[in-house]
Amino acid sequence: MRISKFTRTAVASAVCSGALFSVSIPAQANKALDRLSKEDTNWVMQTKDYGATHFSEMTQINAHNVQHLQPVWSFSTGVLNGHEGGPLVIDGIMYVHTPFPNNIFAIDLDQPDKILWEYKPKQNPAARAVACCDVVNRGLAYAPAGDGYPATIFQNQLDGHIVALNAKTGELLWKMENSDIAMGSTLTVAPFVAKDKVIVGSSGAELGVRGYATAYNIKDGKQAWRVYATGPDADIKLAKDFNSANPHYGQFGLGLKTWEGDAWKIGGGTNWGWYAFDPDLDMLYYGSGNPAPWNETMRPGDNKWTMTIWGRDINTGEAKFGYQKTPHDEWDYAGVNYMGLSEQLVDGKMTKLLTHPDRNGLVYTLNRENGDLVNAFKIDDTVNWVKKVDLKTGLPIRDPEFSTHMDHEAKGICPSAMGYHNQGIESYDPNKKLFFMGTNHICMDWEPFMLPYRAGQFFVGATLNMYPGPKGTLGQVKAMNSVTGKFEWEIQEKFAVWGGTTATAGDLVFYGTLDGYIKALDSRNGKELWKFKLPSGVIGHPITFGHKGKQYVAIYYGVGGWPGVGLVFDLQDPTAGLGAVGAFKELAHYTQQGGGVMVFALGY
Repeated sequence: MRISKFTRTAVASAVCSGALFSVSIPAQANKALDRLSKEDTNWVMQTKDYGATHFSEMTQINAHNVQHLQPVWSFSTGVLNGHEGGPLVIDGIMYVHTPFPNNIFAIDLDQPDKILWEYKPKQNPAARAVACCDVVNRGLAYAPAGDGYPATIFQNQLDGHIVALNAKTGELLWKMENSDIAMGSTLTVAPFVAKDKVIVGSSGAELGVRGYATAYNIKDGKQAWRVYATGPDADIKLAKDFNSANPHYGQFGLGLKTWEGDAWKIGGGTNWGWYAFDPDLDMLYYGSGNPAPWNETMRPGDNKWTMTIWGRDINTGEAKFGYQKTPHDEWDYAGVNYMGLSEQLVDGKMTKLLTHPDRNGLVYTLNRENGDLVNAFKIDDTVNWVKKVDLKTGLPIRDPEFSTHMDHEAKGICPSAMGYHNQGIESYDPNKKLFFMGTNHICMDWEPFMLPYRAGQFFVGATLNMYPGPKGTLGQVKAMNSVTGKFEWEIQEKFAVWGGTTATAGDLVFYGTLDGYIKALDSRNGKELWKFKLPSGVIGHPITFGHKGKQYVAIYYGVGGWPGVGLVFDLQDPTAGLGAVGAFKELAHYTQQGGGVMVFALGY
């Protein structure tokens, strides 16, 4: 996989003009981004802020008046596939993105019926054929103006390129090739800006891609570092003191030793999910995904460092700690999900924490300074592949009844490969010390088969049937204390809550549903207070922002993604779409395709 030469356009005139373009050194630029993320009038990151709280202190819309929320304007993107992520709002401009072909629109909030600029990239259409689970894109990133570059919008494109655009004009500043679609490697992840770098992951584990994360310099697109999930320690970039606080997690040489032969070269471990960052520690956090292929018989060993929570130095990429949640994963429990940062009391001491609800049905809370495992507990009491996690060793205690292996069809595994939590961004209310999670409630039968590896072709090796979990629905929303493991409340949803939640100090939790509703719950008790039917199902997350003294809520509509592949591609075989078609066979009776954004405000 190569990196192409970057292209630059002249930026001198842009740097000298416009309120967005004040010059600062890179470190100050990201202090500016941090400040912007704390101004609730803005929504400058997919995760809202570096801690990924997805929480707003705005209270104009609250539990007492949310029933008066009404749509005030909408915008159709003209693209039909699944709309994941959410728009960005920066200083009165909303930036809207789409799935492939990955168009971008800038909309002035003073005049939302007019498009300020649009960017429509020309991409290799072959990318569509190697994209797993629809041609989604999880959103844009933003960097304030820095030394020698203007305020910049970053976009990852399905065909493997990352582009940097002038935030004021949409002009292309530079373009880099991150992934090689000939090898099956695509880009669906949202970029993530920290300090003077933009971080980009990779997709394609279902095609035998070797996963990596890359840091590019904001200014010119040059590669600062790249780290892999498998292989030699030098490629994985393990620090000299890697896992020194927890040597039982494993330390050196395991990226080779825990694989048979050269299987690590096609071993998966991609990261297409979400990042978090602690500016005080200069630490970046994310998860590596599932090993490849899904058929566990074909890859003996623990398959490190797939399925791992990483804590890395943002400057060098070096890993300070890595905790593998599901050694030798047998169920496609890709561990790239949400990473939420908080500071809470643990044994009477205020502690910097990282909380991660995983696809494997467990919630993990770690000390984010050294990787200590604080707690690990089940998202739902119906999780059955694991009995519990040994908090001393960090290892899951498996139930062999739900193991998968050749010449055997394992039945009733909970959760399914979709996980009890997938790609949604969740929210954390620091006042209530609660996380609010939109979850799946899907179980499965699993039958593996042998297959050869062929570059650029699917490399899975399992047939799946999925269906609603024991509680009879496909989704839930839950309020959780990540230190104690206690759930304050939960509600059931007919379909999976795929896109995640947004919480506010107005005692509200917003989320969208696959059958096309945006809903608001009372965050104190889970009571439904308001809902509105959108033109299509939701797989993205809500945002809330302020403009000229008024609070707004916005959300993408546009069904698709993994749960919508049957509807998007008109599939009927229940095992198609890696098992999703059977699980969501009723979805087409409730919604159809159509992408856009809808914005709400109080109607009195």
